[in-house]
Formats: sequence, C-alpha cells, structure tokens
Amino acid sequence: MCLNNPLISVIIPVYNGAAFLTAAIETIRQQLYEPLEIIIIDDGSTDNTGQIAADLGRDIRYIFQSNAGPAAARNTGLLLASGQVIAFLDVDDLWAQNRLCTQVECLTLHPAVDIVQGLIQDLELVSSPQIPSTFAPVSDPYYSINLGSAIYRRQVFDQVGLFDESLRYNEDMDWFIRAWDHHLNKKQLAEVALFYRKHEGNMTNQRNSKQAGFVWLLKKRLDQHRRNSRLPNQPSYQPPASQPVSLTEYLGWRK
Repeated sequence: MCLNNPLISVIIPVYNGAAFLTAAIETIRQQLYEPLEIIIIDDGSTDNTGQIAADLGRDIRYIFQSNAGPAAARNTGLLLASGQVIAFLDVDDLWAQNRLCTQVECLTLHPAVDIVQGLIQDLELVSSPQIPSTFAPVSDPYYSINLGSAIYRRQVFDQVGLFDESLRYNEDMDWFIRAWDHHLNKKQLAEVALFYRKHEGNMTNQRNSKQAGFVWLLKKRLDQHRRNSRLPNQPSYQPPASQPVSLTEYLGWRK
C-alpha cells in the first residue's frame, strides 16, 4: 500500500463503455494508492454505463452529461476534481501495477517537474472459441501522446488551460502542444504505465490519423499566433526559446 501521498483525482470519460468500465475501476483500485478520488464522466451514454457505475461502490463519483465529446467530459472532471495530482484513464485501457506510486514518487522527488509520463504497451484483441475477447501484447512499449500514461500537477491546467471542446479528436495532442509552448517540464520513465487496448471501437486507432491530426493542429496553432499578432498591444509571435527538446520529441513520437 502506498500511503500518505498527495490526493490523486482519476478522471474517466465514458461514452457507451459499459463493457470495459468494471475492469477500468479494478485497475485503478489495484494500484493500492491512497488517497484517491475516482470520477466517472458519462458523456451521454445510451448503454447501461450508469447502472454499472452505480454498482461499483460508494467511493465512485458518477456524473452524467449530454454528449459533448471527450474533451468536454475531461473538462467536467477537471472542474470537479479535488486532487493536487490529476490522472486520466480511458475506459477501455488499463494501468500497469504500481504506476501511480512510481510516478508520484518521481513527481515528489523533482519539484520542477510538471508531468511524469511512462511507456505505453499496445494490446490487440485476440479471440478464439476457447478464449473470447482476450488481449495480447503487440510491438514494443513506446512513448507517445496518451493522457492515461502520465500524471499531472493540478496547476498545469491553470497554466495551459483546459481541453479544446471544439475538437472531437486529437484534443490530447492539442493540449500537449500548448504544454510545450508553456515550457512545462515533462519527465519520462522507462517503465510501462498504460496498456492500450486496440479494438474496433477505438475512436482513433491508426497512427496515420494521429499524424494527419498533428499537421492540422500545427496549422491551428500558427493561425492563432497570426491572429494574436494582429491584435493591438499584442507582441508578435516568437518561437519558444531554449526549449530542451523539440516538439516531436516532447510528444514522444516513434520514429
């Protein structure tokens, strides 16, 4: 048991994720970390997500809202969160054992670090008549943008802002680009933190779609800087000086 630590608020956005919700809560509880706050934001599910959430225990905070996308669901969770540290978990993913204790220890030992990130291990659905709906590891663990692989000091969302609710996809990448712009210090640990379960229901499961989104987000960012530079009393945009890593390194993209 990992005790006497900062309160972590775990935010789980869910849309029709009833089939995965119980396992997601179990993987959080198996961290044996205290104190912990678990917040489920049901983004307008039409399945029995609410019924399953009601049976998961009184320590779960469940909020239902009209469907507005994952960015809006995460923002609702952030506005409700009480923790000094924030963690996210998509309902169909799982956490590695002890990842919260390991990452919080790093955050505590390095006061200048804002974000601690671990490796991601892809799991692919492998079904057979004998073992239906089984997930098996594919490829080597890697660093990339997935909110569930990291923990965040609460104040970073005051600096960077919330997630862009106009985006239904790549809102996580958009936030990390803004974090890089704000020079947030991110430390990477060479340990698996997140098991990413790939299946037909994933909203985005192709690397090419992420790369296309990256190009679009860069254009969005440059357009915003151009608009700001034309406003009265606004300085012209200058690229961030003395960044320790490039943007692609910060995002952790595989080569």
